[in-house]
Amino acid sequence: MANIRWSRRRWLQAVAGAGVMGAGLAAVPEVRLFAQQLQDFIEGPPVPDIKPERLTAHVWQIYAQDGFPTPENRGVMANVVFVVTSAGVVVLDSGCSLQHGEMAIRMIRTVTDKPVVAIFNSHYHGDHWLGNHAFVKTFGEALPIYALPHTIEQIKGAEGNLWRSLMERWTNQATMGTQVVAPNRAVQHGQTFTFGDVTLRMHHYGKAHTPSDLCVEVVQDRFTYVGDIAMENRIANIDDGSYPGTFKYYDALQQAAGEQIWWPGHGRGSKTLLKDYGTFLRGIWEPCVQAVKDGVPLERAKELVLKDPRVAARAKGMAGFDSNIGKYTSLAYLEAERELF
Repeated sequence: MANIRWSRRRWLQAVAGAGVMGAGLAAVPEVRLFAQQLQDFIEGPPVPDIKPERLTAHVWQIYAQDGFPTPENRGVMANVVFVVTSAGVVVLDSGCSLQHGEMAIRMIRTVTDKPVVAIFNSHYHGDHWLGNHAFVKTFGEALPIYALPHTIEQIKGAEGNLWRSLMERWTNQATMGTQVVAPNRAVQHGQTFTFGDVTLRMHHYGKAHTPSDLCVEVVQDRFTYVGDIAMENRIANIDDGSYPGTFKYYDALQQAAGEQIWWPGHGRGSKTLLKDYGTFLRGIWEPCVQAVKDGVPLERAKELVLKDPRVAARAKGMAGFDSNIGKYTSLAYLEAERELF
């Protein structure tokens, strides 16, 4: 059957016409299954092409300009980084949807005719792995997709379908048709993989952005993809993570890898990315620690954080700052309480 892309309006009309919108029918398992199958068949619109950029001798990226998903950007909020080796292409995070992954494949083919031979997923937040679906459609279900064991467990569990649903909601169903394709190969810290002329080294040093953040070092290029443990100019989600854990991770990673170009999943990288973003995070964490020590209540801790020069310097230009600084101050304060008491 030919591939058909329907608009959200046409999908709703079709479902309503089938009687699925009725509250009584919606509770019937067979009807729920039909609705899910219909949703899997219907695909959202294609993602516009984004020209790849060469970062190092072997590494390229398809840059995501926006830091948060919207209907307008169709969920494209995270970079897709890929490594061109003599044995084929290795993808470091596959994008936010089937459509994002399909666009990435089109763009990879403008750089090389080599096939994609592996994917590495940095963690279980869906903007970084929901594109797996496009790659297995194109290169086969046996395509190796690597991640840390905890990441695989989370994607196979509740996080997989949760992120699929969230992305559809945030984009007004532009990512419809995307299926959960979990990684199928577990990796360990310190493990190395050789793809032709390129060696990749795995790094994991505990809880940072999540409990299972995988950083991938491209050894020959002195380039390390760090996923979401650091960002250029976006306040990062740390709901699943840890402030002191992040600082420990940075120290261990830098000691192990030495000088690198550190490249994030959001924004652009540099040799000073970990230092720069770490400075900002310490501007949140350290005032909260002091507030807890001094008995300052949570509601006043935000004032102390906003006055910290390390935070104030980023307040006007950082994406998502105003809407998130209160939440992430609260998380820092609560973690400081646990650390101190």
